[in-house]
Amino acid sequence: MITKKINFLFVLLLISMTAFAQQKFTLSGIITDAKNNETLIGVNLYFPDLKIGTTTNEYGFYSISVPLGNQNLSISYLGYQSIEKSISLTKNTKMNWALTESGEILNEVIINTNQGQANTRTPEMSVNKLSMATIKKMPVVLGEVDVIKSILLLPGVTNAGEGASGFNVRGGGADQNLILLDEATIYNSSHVFGFFSVFNPDAIKDLKLYKGGIPARFGGRASSVLDIYQKDGNSNEFHMNGGIGLISSRLLAEGPIVKDRGSFLIGGRASYAHLFLKLSEEQKNNSAYFYDLNTKLNYKINDNNNLYLSGYFGRDVFAINKSFSNIYGNSTLNLRWNHLFSDKLFSNLSLIYSDYYYGLDLDFIGFKWDSGIKNYNIKYDFKHYISDNFKLNYGANAIYYNFNPGSIKPSNDTSTIIPEQLDPKYAFEPSLYIEAENKITKKLSLAYGLRYSMFYRLGNSTINLYENNNPVIFNSDFQIYEKATPIDTKFYGKNKTIKSFDNFEPRFAVSYQFNDDQALKASYNRMVQYLQLISNTASPTPLDIWMPSDNYIKPQIADQVAIGYFKNIRNGDYSLEIESYYKKIQNRIDYIDGADLIANNAIEQVILNGRMRSYGLELMLKKNTGQLNGWISYTLSKSEQQTPGRTTDEIGINYGKWYNSAYDKTHNLAITSAYHLNDKWDFGANFALQSGQPVTFPDSGYQYGDVFVPSYGLRNRNRLPAYHHLDISATLTPAKNKDRNWKGEWVFSIYNLYNRQNAASITFRQNVDTAVNEAVKTSIFGIVPAVSYNFKF
Repeated sequence: MITKKINFLFVLLLISMTAFAQQKFTLSGIITDAKNNETLIGVNLYFPDLKIGTTTNEYGFYSISVPLGNQNLSISYLGYQSIEKSISLTKNTKMNWALTESGEILNEVIINTNQGQANTRTPEMSVNKLSMATIKKMPVVLGEVDVIKSILLLPGVTNAGEGASGFNVRGGGADQNLILLDEATIYNSSHVFGFFSVFNPDAIKDLKLYKGGIPARFGGRASSVLDIYQKDGNSNEFHMNGGIGLISSRLLAEGPIVKDRGSFLIGGRASYAHLFLKLSEEQKNNSAYFYDLNTKLNYKINDNNNLYLSGYFGRDVFAINKSFSNIYGNSTLNLRWNHLFSDKLFSNLSLIYSDYYYGLDLDFIGFKWDSGIKNYNIKYDFKHYISDNFKLNYGANAIYYNFNPGSIKPSNDTSTIIPEQLDPKYAFEPSLYIEAENKITKKLSLAYGLRYSMFYRLGNSTINLYENNNPVIFNSDFQIYEKATPIDTKFYGKNKTIKSFDNFEPRFAVSYQFNDDQALKASYNRMVQYLQLISNTASPTPLDIWMPSDNYIKPQIADQVAIGYFKNIRNGDYSLEIESYYKKIQNRIDYIDGADLIANNAIEQVILNGRMRSYGLELMLKKNTGQLNGWISYTLSKSEQQTPGRTTDEIGINYGKWYNSAYDKTHNLAITSAYHLNDKWDFGANFALQSGQPVTFPDSGYQYGDVFVPSYGLRNRNRLPAYHHLDISATLTPAKNKDRNWKGEWVFSIYNLYNRQNAASITFRQNVDTAVNEAVKTSIFGIVPAVSYNFKF
């Protein structure tokens, strides 16, 4: 059956390739930054007279078929000078371009700068791209530039909690986001328990967030894809840059290995707030710090072949008085080969390793805990520029997973802890995809594709067997769910298939362009997520455990439709984007009351399968030009979950009715602005306002002896208070920067200017002195002023 489906995909591929092939002259090449030869992703090439265009891919390559003769070409990219050229095509031609940043002067004819106008030319929708220049102007907590917190200012994106680095997209959970760094999966995107993200802004070249209309080349998550690429490194000359802040510092070096052919990049960050603890006698044995390292090598073998080797390594260390220590972090490695078969066919082969590790050492009880997840991924992608109106992407990838749910060991010779290894789990996830970009007429464009994904849960494992195949039973007398007792076990040997799944994942998008400045778009996509995050918190924590789909945990299946209107106003000075979406997810798990999730070797005994749905309206108004620019975004949305009883006798969760998911934020308003006063001063401000996060409060209680015990009501029926804060920043660039190689700037920022005490949680307790019941709010940040110094040479 699987072989037939694979054959069907390849037949579809061959038919598509032959049906749309046209004979035209091809213009192709690479577009780079003029200063450092860094390839540029997503550069727009447009022939206004022909009403055709294309963009560069993830490696700066473009290809477009153009009729014979003289043609006007416009090239534009955010933050760079735009170019207009008249070119003459009499044969297939390779033409590389070097773009200059907006602040510099070109000898060529310059039209203007592309400032992030609404995309009206392609079917791509529900996609946001932020330049690093924009992100670095945003004031953030403790003066540290943060990629994850920057995307929280986009419509449809909310935070996972005060001080948390996770994020929620269109009502989905943080675990439903696929986060990629140079194609490698990042399983935990936070440093210092969520105060910072793992992405060093100096090392990042490009990021794009897909909230819907997700291309078929992506899979494995139900809500979104955050695709981040590191810089390649300067192949012209050696440079260094960095920054010194109150909490952490960073340094990055880049330069040529062989001039104009190969380069290296190495960057590191480290925090040192823990050093201040050493000044206190009470705190001198405590630590809380992080460090990370970004590396990349690339080499151009010839015009048709490039090699890349990139990696990331990061760790967090938290320790209290030598009795408690916690170490966690990500490691990734990716070896890539770009090959150009012809001026119309580009390929990329990647070998990827990703590892997330979590370690906990409780020395005072002699307890040591290790857990994590590793994957090994091989992927081969092709981009086929068949004609100016038809392009194909197709490829395959295969991921092998190694899950370590946890191992317990004694941490010293006197420990009474008995060693235990929770059953390791293994899985294999191969997939094939094909997607097309098809311009039907000058006004109508389509993007459509199909992904075929498979998933195999593999041995070496022992599986519990239950009566009626139900690991959770319902106690009708007490109206509660309880763990079932296994009636038997079954052992599966190494690489034996325990459970298999396969799914077709169709994708479709359409765009109707009324004119050059406005378009109407719609999209549909299905995503299948075979991994589940086992967590009892709404935001990610290092202790969370990833579990594969199996006999009892089903894969999540998400279907999303969206429609949107996009308009550029006053020649692109302003842009308006309006989108509405509806998303439903099958097999979203929730936990029975009193579920124990940590070190549970039979997690199926505490979970129930349910469903989710979310829907909303997103608006974004941007000012793209002038001294003052920025945007206002607003989202009105609803996110709900339902976990009904499996039979008419069961009550499910919240009596089987729809209830607020932990990620439901009815209102989400964000305003961000940047003001360029002069060459010396730049200012920035952000304001964020969100509805409070759903929580469960007690609605009654009972007396047990002298203690009042609260009784909690329906799940997620209550909310925390509304979340809001205002942040400001000022950047001082000394005038003497222009006359020397060393260039520096001072960044002054204030997070939470009016000292809003946003609630991270509210707990209920009985006052030990007065015996009065009270609610206690926990806040993480008040007002936080910061200063940092950035430099480059």
